[in-house]
Amino acid sequence: MGQSAPFSGPSAQLGREYREGAMAWFTELNRRGGIHGRQLKLLSLDDRYEPDLTLVNTQRLIGTEQAFLLFGYVGTPTVKAVLPMIEQANIPMVAPLTGARLLREPSQQLVFNLRASYQSEIDRMVDSLVRMGRHRIAVLHQNDAFGDDGLRSTRAALARHGLKPVAIAGVERNSTKTDAAAHQIQQGKPNAVVVISAYPSSAAFSQSMNQLGSTAQLMNVSFVGTSGLQDSLTGGQANGIGISQVVPFPWDRRVPVVAEYQRLMRRQQATPKYGYTSLEGFLAARLLGEALQRAGAAPSRQAVVAAFESMKNVDLGGFQLNMGPGDHQASDFVDLTFLGSQRWGP
Repeated sequence: MGQSAPFSGPSAQLGREYREGAMAWFTELNRRGGIHGRQLKLLSLDDRYEPDLTLVNTQRLIGTEQAFLLFGYVGTPTVKAVLPMIEQANIPMVAPLTGARLLREPSQQLVFNLRASYQSEIDRMVDSLVRMGRHRIAVLHQNDAFGDDGLRSTRAALARHGLKPVAIAGVERNSTKTDAAAHQIQQGKPNAVVVISAYPSSAAFSQSMNQLGSTAQLMNVSFVGTSGLQDSLTGGQANGIGISQVVPFPWDRRVPVVAEYQRLMRRQQATPKYGYTSLEGFLAARLLGEALQRAGAAPSRQAVVAAFESMKNVDLGGFQLNMGPGDHQASDFVDLTFLGSQRWGP
C-alpha cells in the first residue's frame, strides 16, 4: 500500500497522526497472520502537503514501488493533483483525508471514502450557528481546491437559511500570515466565522482575530486537525473554538471500536496519544482490512473494488459503514465539538 502525506513541514501532524492510527490496526493484522496469510506493508512518503511533491511520490509508488493500492492521502489539493494518474493506472485510492466534493459528485470509480463530505460538516455547523442566533457568518478559506470546496459548501449551507457570507477572505496553504485576512473578515462585523484551513493557518487566524477584539464564534471543518490546533494555541487560546468531527469521540471507551483503538494504540506506543486524526486512520485501516478480506486470497484490484462495493451495513463496533456501486462514501457521521480550557483525555 502506498501513501503520500505530510510528515514534515507546517501540516506534518496530520500525516503522522493518521499513519499512527492506521499502523495500530495494520500491525495487529500482521500479528494475527495478515490477510489470507499475506502481510501488509504501508510505504509512506512525505509530500509536505504540497501537490507537486504528491505527484512525484505517486509516480514512484505506482511505478518503482508497484503499490497494489493507494491509502491515506492527506488533503484536497494533493488528491486533486493525482486523480488523472490514478485513473490512468487503474489503481484504487482508499480513505483519503478529505471531504471534497470532487471525490463524491460524481462518484469516482476508483476512490473509496471513509469520511463524510465537507458539505455535510458545514451544513451541520451552519445549522447550529443559526439556531444560536449567529446569522452574520463570514468565511476564511485556504486559497486552493480545499478552500474553494469549503467556500462553495458554506455558500450553499447559508443559502438554505436565506443568508450570504458577510465577509470572505483567503489565506495561503501552510501560511501563518493571517493579519490581513482577519482585518478583511472583521470589516463584515461577523458573529461567526467558518474556517476552511489546516491548523497552522487556523491557529494564526484565531490569534489575529483575538488581537482585533473579535468575539465571533470560530468553526473549523474536521481537516483542521484538532490536536494540531490545540498544540498551536496555548494558554487557553483555543477555548471555545468549534470543530466538526467525522469520527466518534476518541476517549469514549463505551464505543467498542474506540476501546479497541485505544488498546492497540497503547500496544504500539509507550505513551499513547489519542485523537481524532489517528482514530480516523485506524478506522480507515479497518475499512481497508475488511475489503481485502472480502477480496480473497489472491486479490486483483478489480476484486478489491467489488469488495468495497459489497460492504452494506458493516458495523465496526459502534461505527457503521455502507457502500455500494455508485456510492463510495462509507460513513455520513458528523458531530460538533468545542475545545475547552483543558485538553481532552481519559
